Amino acid sequence: MASISYSPAAFIGTSASDLLQSSSNGVTGIPLKTLGKTRFVVKRRDASLVAKLRKVKKNEYPWTADPDPNVKGGVLTHLSHFKPLKEKQKPVTLEFERPLIDLERKIVDVRKMANETGLDFSDQIISLETKYQQVLKELYLHLTPIQRVNIARHPNRPTFLDHVFNITDKFVELHGDRAGYDDPAVVTGIGTIDGRRYMFIGQQKGRNTKENIQRNFGMPTPHGYRKALRMMYYADHHGFPIVTFIDTPGAYADLKSEELGQGEAIAHNLRTMFGLKVPIVSIVIGEGGSGGALAIGCANKLLMLENAVFYVASPEACAAILWKSAKASPKAAEKLKITAPELCKLQICDGIIPEPPGGAHAGPAWTSQQIKAAINENMDELMAMDTEELLKHRTHKFRKLGGFQEGVPIDPKKKVNMKKTEQTILRTSNAELEGEIEKVKQQILKAKESSTKPPESALKNMVEKLKKEVYHEYSEAIKSLGLKDRLEMLREEVSKVNSRDQTMNPVLMDKIEKLKHELNQSLSAAPNYTILKRKLDMLKELSTAKSQSKAVTMKQEVNMKFNEIMGRPEISEKLEALEAEVQKSGSSSFVDLDQGLKDKILNLKKEVELEMISAMESLSLNVEAVTSNAKPTSLSIFKDKVDSLNEGINKKIQDVVNSSELKNMIELLKLETAKPADIRSKSKIEALEQQIKQRLSEAISSSELKEKHEELKAEISEAIQSSSAGANGSLQRETKHAESKLEMNFA
Repeated sequence: MASISYSPAAFIGTSASDLLQSSSNGVTGIPLKTLGKTRFVVKRRDASLVAKLRKVKKNEYPWTADPDPNVKGGVLTHLSHFKPLKEKQKPVTLEFERPLIDLERKIVDVRKMANETGLDFSDQIISLETKYQQVLKELYLHLTPIQRVNIARHPNRPTFLDHVFNITDKFVELHGDRAGYDDPAVVTGIGTIDGRRYMFIGQQKGRNTKENIQRNFGMPTPHGYRKALRMMYYADHHGFPIVTFIDTPGAYADLKSEELGQGEAIAHNLRTMFGLKVPIVSIVIGEGGSGGALAIGCANKLLMLENAVFYVASPEACAAILWKSAKASPKAAEKLKITAPELCKLQICDGIIPEPPGGAHAGPAWTSQQIKAAINENMDELMAMDTEELLKHRTHKFRKLGGFQEGVPIDPKKKVNMKKTEQTILRTSNAELEGEIEKVKQQILKAKESSTKPPESALKNMVEKLKKEVYHEYSEAIKSLGLKDRLEMLREEVSKVNSRDQTMNPVLMDKIEKLKHELNQSLSAAPNYTILKRKLDMLKELSTAKSQSKAVTMKQEVNMKFNEIMGRPEISEKLEALEAEVQKSGSSSFVDLDQGLKDKILNLKKEVELEMISAMESLSLNVEAVTSNAKPTSLSIFKDKVDSLNEGINKKIQDVVNSSELKNMIELLKLETAKPADIRSKSKIEALEQQIKQRLSEAISSSELKEKHEELKAEISEAIQSSSAGANGSLQRETKHAESKLEMNFA
């Protein structure tokens, strides 16, 4: 039998409703409050049980003691924990806004002086305020990416709920993920704008330190994303368009979040958002970091405030990875292309919502109205689409990002920094190479003897193979001599210069020359020097055979062209007719022929020569027609003077070439012409050639050399004229019909 001890005084002042009516334990008429203060003693067979009720802290319920029925947004807004701040936020000045502080102080001082003295300083105040607005406008018109990042992170920047309460007629917040948690960093609720109902989902930052701790600095946990997912399903079921507000540094990356499935929660949201049958508009109001932002950002339209940023990694994290220092964050912010204008160019962002000068925190209400106008405009467009069109629109928005093309040549400027594919070259022994070269030589000899075409393809393939072998041996030699790192560094420097189309720096040229000299000096000490030297000799030998083969091929082609021309019917008929006339005349030499027959012979010769010139030009041969008189004037008396002039010119050219400036230009030209055809810059080569020609022309055109040239030219001209005047008629006639010689250049 249990017994309870209590004090009778506890019943004084209690009502009947406060009493417990129970007969199960034999206790009746005991007040509930009294039971809370009473010690229970249960006696049963010499055993006693003592229990005491624990005092708990009273919950702070968001509903006010005296709710205002006329509050904006309806009575249910009292359920929201988001209340107006009791004290005004402290102003925060960013680093680049320092020039504005002096102007603000001047305006304050002038106003204080006007109040103290009673004098009229209105003109000065207006002038200072105008200047302040001009400086402010100028600052915010030319913001750098890192400055926009700082504005997006401004402590006083309006939060998601600030904007929601400014733009909605009614709003009620909905809590919980229906799994026992309610993440305060993600806020969801239903609200109306101009009579149209929307589901609002957003990431909420705090307005002060206390709120930031409470809201986890706007970094959601898996519970927050699952709450957002629940509201998405709810909106899809009831047909509410969805508006999401993105403002987070990223998902909360702690051990507990990973254990609870942070990645799975984000992935589930991404998959679900692509299948929702209602329009979705996402607005980046601050910073949108990585997957934490994208989890509520797979929308038909992605809009950004003017100074908002959207990134896969923060500038500080990117700088720490790439440059090993967070101090390089301004450079990283520029390279990441994270601002609204840049993302609009990349078609990731679909529109920019303007902010007042000074940022959204300078005019929160005005910014909210711009957001409201943007939501109405974009929702009107999306609501006009049917379900199928809406889903295709959303899919296409993301499918078009980061498009690629196959089979398109890579831009040389982009190719410079791409890592080259390492090709494994199977080394061939010298004996095998010599055997292959011998076979090619035998084929060339057989072709020469039988007057057939030499094996060009086999010869070309063999030369290419030898070049690869030599390059590989050089690479091995450089590696064994410990010069590989220096060579790679020089290659990077040269590639940077080429990518910017700049002239080679003399310091860089000196580095190249030093490395070249050092390699030549120490190459004989390389372990594979003997193999390298033998392969170089074979390449030289084969290159000579290739040039000879080319000459043989060209000779055969020229002979074929000549036979074709001489085999033409009209040429053959003329030749036979001339031979018959020469036999009839009975002359034994060309001099004894009459003038009419000489003219016919020379005309036929000239016709054949013209045909041969056009034929050889079709074979890409340089043809020079050289005329010579039957009795050329002897100029041996001027030989010494000509040699002296040539020596002076050569000496002058050598002096100019040895000068450091022209030497650098020539070396740079060699490097440019040695590059592959796809990387070679034609305009740069032409510019260098023009500069070199100009320098040489200026050197040769010196007054001293020019005078000598003019004197020698006058003397030679006089000698030719006097020689021509004393010549007989037969000489003049033969000069009139000068013979033409053909010189072919196979180079």
